[in-house]
Amino acid sequence: MTDQVPAPTPEPTPTTPAPAYTQPAAPAYAPARPWNVLSIVSLVASLIGFGIVGIITGHIALGQIKRTGEQGRGLALAGAIIGYVAVAAGIIFGIIWIVFFAAVASSGDYNY
Repeated sequence: MTDQVPAPTPEPTPTTPAPAYTQPAAPAYAPARPWNVLSIVSLVASLIGFGIVGIITGHIALGQIKRTGEQGRGLALAGAIIGYVAVAAGIIFGIIWIVFFAAVASSGDYNY
């Protein structure tokens, strides 16, 4: 049994190009969609007590999001819903307040 030595690989010469070593391509990530500013305004306005502003900006934001494909649909919906609840609660509270003071005023149990 004879030991066989592998043949040496030829050195690259100008006639034989060196193998091309390329870096693998970077994965293609989709760019992040921007947030709709009015959806954020709608939620914040509704949370701090400006229900009408939250309702209006929420509906405008929903239209913009449908047209442009931005993020923030949930924020706009939450802002509009919280705005409607706040306005309804304000109306109910106002009615109760008026009925209460009308009942007190008509009872005659107050002194001048």
